[in-house]
Amino acid sequence: MNQLSAKQVEQQIKNNKKMTLIDVREPEEVAAGKIPGVINIPLGLLEYRLHELEKSEEYIIVCRSGSRSGLATSFLESRGFNATNMSGGMISWEGAVEIAGQYQPAR
Repeated sequence: MNQLSAKQVEQQIKNNKKMTLIDVREPEEVAAGKIPGVINIPLGLLEYRLHELEKSEEYIIVCRSGSRSGLATSFLESRGFNATNMSGGMISWEGAVEIAGQYQPAR
């Protein structure tokens, strides 16, 4: 499974790398803080929302600690998607976050 650290993902965002971030946490978890621009697809709904994804795109998968995103990454890879797990999850994220529509700068 492909993996990047939270710091590596943050650097790719700063470098404007073309990729889509998918947060597989539940909506109430995402509401407490998310990476700006991330798409929320809870892990339990991922298989039902595959039609929304493109196999030609690169996806970075995010969760709280890296566990659920690891499962989602493996699932997406098994279906032919280019997916990478953000190891350490939001616990390790030091970049900017969005909380209830408000932008919070990096720690």
